[in-house]
Amino acid sequence: MAQEAITKETREFQAETKQLLDLMVHSIYTNREIFLRELISNASDAIDKIRFESLTNHALLENETDFEIFLIPDETTHTLTIADNGMGMTLDEVVENIGTIAKSGTKSFLEKVKEAGSVADTELIGQFGVGFYSAFMVAEKVTLLTRAPGQSKGIKWESTGDGTYTIEECDKDTRGTTIVLTLKQEYHSPEHQEENFLNRYILQNLVKKYSDYIRYPIKMDFVKEEQPLDAEGKAIADAPPSQTVEVRTLNSMTPLWTRNKNDISKDEYNQLYKTLFHDWEDALEIIHSKVEGAVEYTTLLFVPAHAPFDFYQREATTGIRLYSKNVFIMDNCQELLPEYLRFVKGLVDSPDFSLNISRELLQHSQQLKLVGKNLEKSILKTLENMLSKDRSKYEKFWNEYGKAIKTGVYADYHSRDKLKDLLLFSSSQSEELTTLQEYTDRMPEQQKVIYYATGKDRSAVERLPQMELLKEKGIEVLYLFDRVDEFSIDALGEYKDKKFQSVSRGNLDLEDIGSSEIQKEVQELSKENESLIKAIKDQLTGKVADVKLSSRLKSSAVCLVSGDTGISLSMEQILAEMNKSSFKASRILEINPDHEIFAVIKTLHETAPDSTEFKDYCDLLYGQALLMEGIAPEDPISFANKVAALMAQSRK
Repeated sequence: MAQEAITKETREFQAETKQLLDLMVHSIYTNREIFLRELISNASDAIDKIRFESLTNHALLENETDFEIFLIPDETTHTLTIADNGMGMTLDEVVENIGTIAKSGTKSFLEKVKEAGSVADTELIGQFGVGFYSAFMVAEKVTLLTRAPGQSKGIKWESTGDGTYTIEECDKDTRGTTIVLTLKQEYHSPEHQEENFLNRYILQNLVKKYSDYIRYPIKMDFVKEEQPLDAEGKAIADAPPSQTVEVRTLNSMTPLWTRNKNDISKDEYNQLYKTLFHDWEDALEIIHSKVEGAVEYTTLLFVPAHAPFDFYQREATTGIRLYSKNVFIMDNCQELLPEYLRFVKGLVDSPDFSLNISRELLQHSQQLKLVGKNLEKSILKTLENMLSKDRSKYEKFWNEYGKAIKTGVYADYHSRDKLKDLLLFSSSQSEELTTLQEYTDRMPEQQKVIYYATGKDRSAVERLPQMELLKEKGIEVLYLFDRVDEFSIDALGEYKDKKFQSVSRGNLDLEDIGSSEIQKEVQELSKENESLIKAIKDQLTGKVADVKLSSRLKSSAVCLVSGDTGISLSMEQILAEMNKSSFKASRILEINPDHEIFAVIKTLHETAPDSTEFKDYCDLLYGQALLMEGIAPEDPISFANKVAALMAQSRK
């Protein structure tokens, strides 16, 4: 396909991109040799891509079917070249993938580096898709030459990391991408042999260390010197040695997952993981198994130590690769795992998979459904074992991926029973996280429900007026801090025949915790003050569904609760943030009959029930209850004026 001629032009990176380049140029990482792993991994991905695309469009191969990655160190020009014959890129793809660093992730990456403090120890590149730019840690200039299949010309991209890059058309005979690194002095100097990236034996060792299981040959020329021999086969002492060039393959290319797992070290697993999935940290958990039965397959799965920076904002991708007899056939197969396990990375290799598999076929593949069901069981069993045998490790997992598990509880009806015992919550019992099983094991025999409270953090929850009586009674309450928590609790409904009860919903079943006398007293007071309660409710018509005297308050004057049915107040606020403001909670105003403000408003009602002052007190009580829930009064100015008037009156 012909393309318009492209003249050379210089473009500027965006401000955030310049900052990121500056970090790379001045090396935020101490282990700089990893740049080679990143560039080789990118080359392998490009070959994977063309192999997959060529299954349905053989012309893309341009009669070149021997895939390889070639390293070319040149001591004369001080350059290291990494070349592949993979997919290659068009101009638009170069600008999109190379010209814009990390896209929307750049700002988050910079924020994370700033938060880390000691940037030399951070391991963030793999999370933010900026592996290509690790080249600037060792190179003073990076030149990229690439040509996509079917294009008559290639594209040349070049930058010195100064905040600008040039892009132009170039001649390139073969498809694929060639990256030329003009190395900084310290990375080709004989005085720094341990980091001399032009030394073939250092490069060979780095490939063996980081990229041995790349599926395509990584090749490099080696010069062999041999002494000439005479007719008798003896070395000619004074003759200059002859030189021959030998092309060596540096990696074994033997898929790690085909070996017996007892023969594989943890370090080997992690090197493969880092290579395949561009991470800079070891995996938190590794699952390697071979299954024989209706479907034969080998699986190698990894739970990353950290969630990607945009894990909870982006569209879900499972990260599972499909292979058939060690041949890559598909990346990011989303049909294998449920969405709540989308954090799992890994691969499945099965001789039963077709090389011509497509996403349409996947949706109807019974083989794949069976494999997926088995993978889900295996992952959940691994997490259960981690929770029971290595609590600290599981809590690390939970801090990264707990929200995904909780989302599975409310979004996946069939998974609720599988996931309920994996849930962890903060609680009033201690600073430690607790499971639902542990909570119910600690419950007093007479307690019939599991109490929970929602808020932005521990401090906010513990200040809730609705918590007062439960704290006094020493009743444990689960604390829900994530937006998804209450949705998950509502979806569960109950745990082991114990219903969940919000401290801010309906009645608290206080009889079960030795508070029946309080309930009786409140019922009697409600009858005595029936006209007062009705008057307050009438004043707040349209704002509250009901007004009641409270049995849950001890020191606070008032609180808002929601009814037993419908959404809660906290859910209402979350839905409003999602632009779903049509969903409203049923608001019930509860007043503390033992608070002095109740005596004041009672006297006002008895002496001047139609007065402005009485009506203002009703509005102020409601406004105060709203503020304690983090909700702004409907008319903040009117509320403020009434507070000011009350303050002025108190000085008379």
